[in-house]
Amino acid sequence: MTIEDLQLIVASGEGYNAEFKVAVPSKVREISEEVCAFANAAGGILLIGVNDNNQITGVNIDNYKRSAIQNSLGEISPSLHCSLSFIEIEGKNVGIIEVPSGSNKPYVLSGAIYVRVGPNTQKLTTVEQMRDFFQQSDKIYFDEGPCKEFGLADDFDDELLREFKTAAHFNTNVPDNQIFSNLKLYTGDQFFKNGAVLFFGKQPEEYFEKAIVRCVVFDGKDKRFIVDDKIFGGPLYFQYLKAVQWLKAKLSVRYDIEGQGSGPRKEIWEIPETVFREAIINSLSHRDYYDKGAVTMVEVFDDRVDITNPGGLVSAISHSEFGTKSHSRNPLVFGLFTRMRVVEQIGSGINRMKDLMKEAGLQRPDFRTEGMFTVSFKRLQKNREKTREETREETREETREETREETREKTRDKIIRLLSKNNMITAFELAKEIGVSEKGIEYHLQKLKSEKIIKRIDSTKSGYWEVKGK
Repeated sequence: MTIEDLQLIVASGEGYNAEFKVAVPSKVREISEEVCAFANAAGGILLIGVNDNNQITGVNIDNYKRSAIQNSLGEISPSLHCSLSFIEIEGKNVGIIEVPSGSNKPYVLSGAIYVRVGPNTQKLTTVEQMRDFFQQSDKIYFDEGPCKEFGLADDFDDELLREFKTAAHFNTNVPDNQIFSNLKLYTGDQFFKNGAVLFFGKQPEEYFEKAIVRCVVFDGKDKRFIVDDKIFGGPLYFQYLKAVQWLKAKLSVRYDIEGQGSGPRKEIWEIPETVFREAIINSLSHRDYYDKGAVTMVEVFDDRVDITNPGGLVSAISHSEFGTKSHSRNPLVFGLFTRMRVVEQIGSGINRMKDLMKEAGLQRPDFRTEGMFTVSFKRLQKNREKTREETREETREETREETREETREKTRDKIIRLLSKNNMITAFELAKEIGVSEKGIEYHLQKLKSEKIIKRIDSTKSGYWEVKGK
């Protein structure tokens, strides 16, 4: 590891594959627990001499403590080849333990299995949790598998990567490859992992057909009549944003302007917006992407909103632990959402949704966890009026706009075709040939010129049109 690598990891903060210790803990075993958890996941880096504020404080570790750390690491079974090393930066020593993703999972420390959940380490405490982990240990997490068809140059969403760097506090001058490496987005043979494709790919649904969100409004309380139906693909983060925005248009939203001064109006959703953000993030992070028969669904009915994803409650979590512990099917994806600060506290999302619904005077959300995972939010009667007529009108307006757009595209195509055949043709002649007003033709000519599709050569009277590529 170079000094530049170390600085990048420190600046990025703790996460799924990074853990900081300001000093050697009094119980050296805590270090081994973190290492064991990393080995049972995608690997990671443990730094000693860095505080929780991402500041390098330095550390002095004498031979006795160094020996104690190494002996504790030796208690991990099966044997894991990693050791403590040091890098000096700005006159301060930082202890480093680089942990590979173990090839002989599960790794055990004193009979206990430790796993990485977001930026935290969790000990499996029940027989059911351990049995599940042993059953899953020979399988790879979906998001850790290689996507060999994915190519960086054409398929990576640069806009999202820039937004991710800003949200995760990455230095914009750091090369992308270095960031990808530190986030463990590559497999051992340097293919991008499925999780990287899901999160950063322009169109991950080209590789994983069901990696989409389908949003539907129904007329009534059942699925008989569909009023609106939208499908959102693209990077998971954009799917999340689009689904929330779509919901805003379908539900009752009022605005509080008192006490706001000249600032933005406060939006008050009939069901708290944060509830939906939490539920959609959970769906995208924890759904079973191995399931090829279902997609993530957001469904609006007259009396409720249902959010459903493939895969029921993870068997590592018992029903009695539901809402207090978290175990993700896709820890890499979950970790990337955490980096973007859209996941606040691990394992608290379920209870936060319950509390927000209660504060809004609404019924507690209903959770169904068998086969598919569904959370259902009840609506108040007075807030249901918008769904039917306004949604129908919005859908009709969208259809009209799409028709207008298609007409504009047809007009543009006809203009380009006619200009290609006769580059001296006038706007009057174009209007007569196409069947639209001369003013409309002039509008389209200006648009085509601004888009550099056509170019006017010489004067208006004696000149001619040049079509790009002609």
